Amino acid sequence: MPSTLTSPGRLVSLRGREWVVLPSDDAETLLLKPLGGSDDEITGIYLPLGFKEDQPGEAKFPDPKKEDLGAFSSARLLLESARLAFRNGAGPFRCLAKLSFRARAYQMVPLIMALRHEPVRLLVADDVGVGKTIEALLIVRELLERRIIRRFAVLCLPHLCDQWQEEIRSKIGIEAVVIRSNTQARLDREIHGDASVFQHFPFQVLSIDYIKSDARRDVFVSQCPELVILDEAHTCARPSGASPGQQQRHDLVRRITEKAEQHFVMLTATPHSGKPDEFQSLLGLLHRDFAALDLPAATPEQRKRLAKHFVQRRRGDVLKWMGEDTPFAKREAGEISYELGTGYATFFDQVLGFARKLVAVQSGPERQKRVHYWTALGLLRGIMSSPAAGIEMLRNRLESPEVESDSPESEENPVLDSSDGFLLDVTPSQMVGQILWSDPEKRQLANFARQLESLSGAQHDGKLEAAAKTLAEWLRDGFQPVVFCRYLATARYVGEQLRSLLKAKFKDLRVEVVTSEDPDDVRRQRVNDLGKVPRRLLVATDCLSEGINLQESFTAVLHYDLPWNPNRLEQREGRVDRFGQTAEYVKAYLLFGRDNPVDGLVLGVILEKIRQIRRDRGITVPFPEDSSTVLDTVAKALLFNPDRTVKASSDKSQLKLGLEDFAEAREAELRITHKIEDAAKREDATRSLFAQHSIKSEELETDLHEADTAIGDVSAVERFVTGTLTELLGVQIDRTKTDWRLHAGNISASLRAHLPDEAFLDVSFRSPTPKKHVYLGRNHPFVEALCQYVMAHALSRQVRPGETHAARSAVMRSQTVSTKTTLLLFRCRNVIGERNGPARIVAEEMLVWGYRGSPIDGDFLSNDEAMSLLNQACPAGDITPQSRENFFDNEIKLLGQLRKQFDAAAEERNKHLVEAHERFSRFFRAGRYEVVYPVLPMDIMGLYILLPEASR
Repeated sequence: MPSTLTSPGRLVSLRGREWVVLPSDDAETLLLKPLGGSDDEITGIYLPLGFKEDQPGEAKFPDPKKEDLGAFSSARLLLESARLAFRNGAGPFRCLAKLSFRARAYQMVPLIMALRHEPVRLLVADDVGVGKTIEALLIVRELLERRIIRRFAVLCLPHLCDQWQEEIRSKIGIEAVVIRSNTQARLDREIHGDASVFQHFPFQVLSIDYIKSDARRDVFVSQCPELVILDEAHTCARPSGASPGQQQRHDLVRRITEKAEQHFVMLTATPHSGKPDEFQSLLGLLHRDFAALDLPAATPEQRKRLAKHFVQRRRGDVLKWMGEDTPFAKREAGEISYELGTGYATFFDQVLGFARKLVAVQSGPERQKRVHYWTALGLLRGIMSSPAAGIEMLRNRLESPEVESDSPESEENPVLDSSDGFLLDVTPSQMVGQILWSDPEKRQLANFARQLESLSGAQHDGKLEAAAKTLAEWLRDGFQPVVFCRYLATARYVGEQLRSLLKAKFKDLRVEVVTSEDPDDVRRQRVNDLGKVPRRLLVATDCLSEGINLQESFTAVLHYDLPWNPNRLEQREGRVDRFGQTAEYVKAYLLFGRDNPVDGLVLGVILEKIRQIRRDRGITVPFPEDSSTVLDTVAKALLFNPDRTVKASSDKSQLKLGLEDFAEAREAELRITHKIEDAAKREDATRSLFAQHSIKSEELETDLHEADTAIGDVSAVERFVTGTLTELLGVQIDRTKTDWRLHAGNISASLRAHLPDEAFLDVSFRSPTPKKHVYLGRNHPFVEALCQYVMAHALSRQVRPGETHAARSAVMRSQTVSTKTTLLLFRCRNVIGERNGPARIVAEEMLVWGYRGSPIDGDFLSNDEAMSLLNQACPAGDITPQSRENFFDNEIKLLGQLRKQFDAAAEERNKHLVEAHERFSRFFRAGRYEVVYPVLPMDIMGLYILLPEASR
């Protein structure tokens, strides 16, 4: 093993301080980290300059002294402060020490899969709310720690950029820049020279719609980081007849993945839209062979090969994985019915009659007939959404120029709910096609708008009345609801009306309306501000239905407008019902009109079937391949069946639109039922294949357990923080029913700077964290500062009045031992790297070791035995200060004779690490044997002597 003074892991003295030598990519640069310091203090010294004060000298970690004698109970705090401060763990999973959270076992599975590939190509399609972002960040951090990558980029939808930036900062401690239209100029000013932003900034979050354009795409493709993560990957599928925007997205990511060494990870909860060609276009990004793979007809070998790159798990797959509980809220789902009311029902019949006349024209081009049909159905859908949406639709249409467009992109089929990720709110005028209205038709449309004005408000609008009643009940029961609407106008209308209707019942209620009219950062800020008030209600459009995390502030979802695509239903509900939701129950209800034929069409034909499958099988079924065509046919029953009769009824089975009298529609409904069932069977089979049952818990259990032991698990953080505050600092922290309450008044200013400025703080060491609690994980700045405090004061023995330090040495009588037993606390450094590879890291860990009686007896303790004594030994009987010092002096003299035993203990630990890395290599990176060697001598952090209880 290397033994030069500048070898990685060596302890050197320089500029009046001790440092640990770190691996450096540049032979002329000496990279140093202060002993006991943080990563922020890492310093580089350019050796060719030859300054005398920059010449490192050999250093030796000071042994404990009798001045360090103190309470044995504080020895554990010294151990915890050291290992919680480690940022480079010695185990195979190197990322764990750099995380601000404790990853759950199931979240490690995509990381294991990623490490099996060179380059990494992975599609992570876990259910909404399972934690795909966390899984992706684990991969990022691990690849960075292994020096496999040095840069990464996240491609996401524009409104998700800031959220990704915050997740990267808070979860893995990396500052990434957001690159989009409103940041490009500022970032360019920070660059000196000719480098582009894609070259200059190593960690990037990019708006995919900003870089997909011809002007920027080529530059990014050629200069993009080694790892690219694609969020909401389904929005980049290559559909038939796609809009130019979608084609640009797919072209961008396709060209990225064509680079042979490119690492690429896709994230989506809905990989399969129901159309095989779209799904195959995503699979083709993993490997070109998969682009033509027909999954249902694939051979076992083809499926097995694809499964190495594809993970897709239901919640049920991860609830108890590896014996670890993963708390998800129980979802209470259902429907809430209402009646249109006499006035609205009469008005609807008039509009329906107008719509039927609109589609009755049989002459003219096929495209014109299609526009008439879509316009009629869109008119009905908008009017049934809200009076405001109907009014805006009608007036905008009448006021807009009458242009006959030949562009099919100007038309929108209201049968379809977009799931392409654009997530722009729907303006009602979009739903009324480009039609040259006659003067009588214009007068009729104007009359409809006037009638709708008189139907606004809960006294006329049964839908609004039902929503207000339901929301009042939820608010009274302590739920915090989100109301999803399809149209901008509906969201504004619902928000305004609910403020008025609920104000008298809830004086402290705050209602906010969030739509795409607001910029991304404004929407985010308004949602965050709303989450701080005690009673809140959010009204939103589908601009918040993908990617946004609402689980910390909201516990219920009401679908004011029924989505016609079930994928949108799950996306909406997944904003609230997801990992991190601390409520025991969440609500997810559909609002439907018993005498509303539009709702009857959607609820009876599609949504009820989809929801029943989710209840029975725990899966969300993608919209079947030709369901839009089938639904289109069924919708025609509403417009082309003049004998339609739908009576108000609480029995949803009667919402059949008279389909039994309309043979084509009846057959279409049967076809869609079969298609949904076929899709459910396919989804069952797919998820069974890609749930990654092939990765066994024993491949993870040992390494995760040892990682917890080496760097400290959640309970270690809790013990350390509460013990340090009470035993060393004299700060009060009390147990509560759920967690802890910290009295911050006595905390020093330097430590308190890392906490909110409040006299009393509710803190938690658990994740998900209870509401209104500050989460204290091992990488929280306050925990880091506490570790530095304990270590620094243990070495210097300088503390403020009323405080004490963690003892580096102690002598204590205890019933736990029957003969004198000596415990030693070592800090070990190990150099880890791949065989014949240049990359090296210095990993640290703590080792507790000891012996019974005299060391010449050879009765040495294992690490587990020594750790057990450190945890369990309690005082039994007094011992005079002079006797303590005598025992300590005698023992410290023996340490110089134990160098061979100390080195042997380090080598034994080294063998254990080699075995762990070899096991890891066999499972995950065959042939990439890990080199591990200890840096000797180990640092003696503590010396503790346990004496048997004195005989009487």
